[in-house]
Amino acid sequence: MKRLGFAIATIVLCTGLAGFAAEEAKKASSAAAAPGSGAPAVPAAPGSGPQTDEQKTIYALGLSISRDLGRFAMSADDLKWLESGLEDGLLKHDKKVDLAIYGPKINDLMSGRMKKAAEAERKTGAEFLSKAAAQPGAVKTESGMVYTELKAGDGPSPAASDRVKVNYEGKLIDGTVFDSSINQGGPAEFFLTAVVKCWTEGVQKMKVGGKSRLICPADLAWGDRGTGSDIGPGATVDFEVELLAITTPPPAAPGEPAAPGAPPAPPKPPTPPPPPHP
Repeated sequence: MKRLGFAIATIVLCTGLAGFAAEEAKKASSAAAAPGSGAPAVPAAPGSGPQTDEQKTIYALGLSISRDLGRFAMSADDLKWLESGLEDGLLKHDKKVDLAIYGPKINDLMSGRMKKAAEAERKTGAEFLSKAAAQPGAVKTESGMVYTELKAGDGPSPAASDRVKVNYEGKLIDGTVFDSSINQGGPAEFFLTAVVKCWTEGVQKMKVGGKSRLICPADLAWGDRGTGSDIGPGATVDFEVELLAITTPPPAAPGEPAAPGAPPAPPKPPTPPPPPHP
């Protein structure tokens, strides 16, 4: 919870800096518009987007911060009070609440809203999983994952400890792509011990050269915390994975240094004692 509180404090600090920068930008714009300043004003028409490079940068800062605040599931009314708190804090206005009393409640607010969002998302995800499991060729495993082979491979299957080379695409159940090896510049390599449980289980079912669909309930993915700005609490995620190769380095020979990621070499056998003298 301390780390969570620190994260919230960081978000609020960054948001405060954005507000301060916006105020300074307004002052600079007013100064530039003053008679005799020598610089033309760049007014922003009501309802238009940011005009100057600085305004656009500040706006981008706001967008970036909004991704972190997404876990609060804020309404328009919430945003009004957030803006009021920032304004009062930055411009030294009278405070409407006691921060010592309500500041510690921020974590509880976020946790409660995340829990509520996760419950709704899990219900929607369960319906999606049920429909997917009824599709031809789909298999629902004991863990709850829905596995569908899209293309049979003809190579070996990896073990849980292996490193694999894959192409993949990850989508939310509404079809939004949140990650893709193609968008990242090409195939990716992972140890199956370093990915979500759904991948560890599902990719072991594949053979090199094959392609499969892995639909992962929240408990096999990112749980009720979600991750990043796209995968919310309780989210079910949908992957297509093409297994290109198993890239685990072979074990090193006794006495040789191991390649990065390779399993350790077996220990050298003990040297036998010399034979006794006659």
